[in-house]
Amino acid sequence: MSESTCLFCRILSGEIPSTKVYEDRLAYAFNDIDPQAPNHILIIPKEHIDSLNDVSQGDESLLGHLLRLAPKVANQIGFAESGFRTVINTGGDGGQSVEHLHLHLLGGRSLTWPPG
Repeated sequence: MSESTCLFCRILSGEIPSTKVYEDRLAYAFNDIDPQAPNHILIIPKEHIDSLNDVSQGDESLLGHLLRLAPKVANQIGFAESGFRTVINTGGDGGQSVEHLHLHLLGGRSLTWPPG
């Protein structure tokens, strides 16, 4: 996928609007436009990586950073105490709909298992 056609890269560039929840030099978090829970936030790296299948050993600190942001953002919004779910969909069968690595942060209600 080309960065110029990637939906999330276009959000990062400001070409497509989003509701920012958090931003730092490595990542951007924003509200999902099709929320599956009362709180549904997407956390994306600013660097374009197609999917979890495409990360390298050099991306380990970035992946750790994204995961550490989940409780930080959940705390910021106020649903960390009651619990939350993090999901990284990978590939078509895994439910990935945008070819840019992203973490779903879901909370604000009791989440059932199995998810799908």
